[in-house]
Amino acid sequence: MGSDHSEQEAMVHSEPPEEVDTVADVGEFDLIHRVTDGRAQPATTLLGPGDDAAVVAAPDGRVVATTDVLVEGVHFRLDWSTPEQVGRKAVAVNLADIAAMGAVPTAILVGFGCPGATKATVVEEMSAGMWAEANRAGAGVVGGDMVTSDMLVVSITALGDLEGRDPVTRSGALPGDVVAVCGRLGWSAAGLAVLGRGFRSPVNVVGAHRAPEPPYAAGAQAARAGASAMLDVSDGLLADLGHIADQSNVHVDVRTDLIDIPQRLVEVASALGADALHWVLTGGEDHALAATFSEQAAVPEGWTTIGTVSRGNGVTVDGRAYEREAGWEHWRAFS
Repeated sequence: MGSDHSEQEAMVHSEPPEEVDTVADVGEFDLIHRVTDGRAQPATTLLGPGDDAAVVAAPDGRVVATTDVLVEGVHFRLDWSTPEQVGRKAVAVNLADIAAMGAVPTAILVGFGCPGATKATVVEEMSAGMWAEANRAGAGVVGGDMVTSDMLVVSITALGDLEGRDPVTRSGALPGDVVAVCGRLGWSAAGLAVLGRGFRSPVNVVGAHRAPEPPYAAGAQAARAGASAMLDVSDGLLADLGHIADQSNVHVDVRTDLIDIPQRLVEVASALGADALHWVLTGGEDHALAATFSEQAAVPEGWTTIGTVSRGNGVTVDGRAYEREAGWEHWRAFS
């Protein structure tokens, strides 16, 4: 009897489990209010969320636009990344494309889908990450849409301004140019390898995969310095330089003696039995910038020269074909 009484008393005084609102509980319009209310906007946002459409200033008279889609299980995992980190990553991969055109980021629009059972806090934290990353680049979150879907999907449309300059495309590289990069290379691949082994540290390496940090200002800097071609490294350095080689009808050679591999990546690669140089050459999702310049003297401060452009086609490493897999490509990665 005493035992039964104790169990009953425990039941009376125990705290009920805290109920967490889902997006279905909150509803679309309240959720939109939660993720947009009280947020500051840059001067380029003339009219932000709340109307049928946003109005964004375009001083140049032209608008640079790009879209990327992130799907849970393909681009991110919520057991590996926090919602805030996913939000930052979703914005970063898009604004890096704006920077790669030599433009300055001005705004993003968000398309978001999730199951009704998704916790509302997940969406709020993801949104906070988006606002934080947009703010880091000087852009505003000006609108978007929310829908129900079978899985978490985030689609970002990013806008930018050229400030009177010509866009820097992938097709302008010329024989005699030098190849330079700005930003981290191989860090995201190293972080992915660490997570894939079930570890959560080193934190700075894992964090590079969870939320990349593109050098946004370096895009306009390179454009002002006369970059002849440019892109962001999303699929891997060699794979992405291959796009410049193809579209410019040139040959690109990467010199490994010019690549400074951070000691942290060397240490992680040694611990995992991996190759740090391979991560640098082929690892995607760092969203560093790679560009070509007419001469070494034109390479801006903060950029590192890693190769040369000549007549021909394709990409080589130290004058030879790179025999290992060169980078990420959708669908083929699952075949």
